[in-house]
Amino acid sequence: MTSRVIHLLRHGPPVRTGLLLGHVDEPAQNANCPLILGRARALPLRALVSSDLMRAAAQASHLADQLGLPLTLSRNWRELDFGEWDGEHPHTLSSEALARFWDDPDGCPPPCGERWSDLRSRVAGALAGLDTHTLVLAHAGAMRAAVSVLTGLDHRGVWAIDLPYRALLTLRIWPDLNGQIIGLAGDEL
Repeated sequence: MTSRVIHLLRHGPPVRTGLLLGHVDEPAQNANCPLILGRARALPLRALVSSDLMRAAAQASHLADQLGLPLTLSRNWRELDFGEWDGEHPHTLSSEALARFWDDPDGCPPPCGERWSDLRSRVAGALAGLDTHTLVLAHAGAMRAAVSVLTGLDHRGVWAIDLPYRALLTLRIWPDLNGQIIGLAGDEL
């Protein structure tokens, strides 16, 4: 069975932090983040994929220029769509509604927002299309969805994983006999 190695890198801080930034197109504080470039240079890369939202795409464009890699922008690597909560500070929202969402993100999604299972589904499709030695510049929610898809962990399991800005995950993925993703190994690669 042939495996693929992919790398998921969270974008650097947006201009406004502490908000529920889903599909809000918030720019990054620094598109030329030296730490992100340093992490990418240390990896054996063949391609670069990024969320199409500014806070990731601007940094990915800079990486592609610096590393001479092809860049593909993809809506599938966007953060969870928080709907009416997008761009809001959690303290301004109903604590009961937020608690229901964190407890059951499929049954109680944000108003006009995306369900956790929908995020997992679009990320699963995006994972299936990646070649080995690809770096994906994405958001914490999309990265957690990828780990959930690959491991079977539920939302509680992956939301417990700390993914600060500029966090890097290296994953080895094995397909089963039908080409479906069945395995994952972490940063020992």
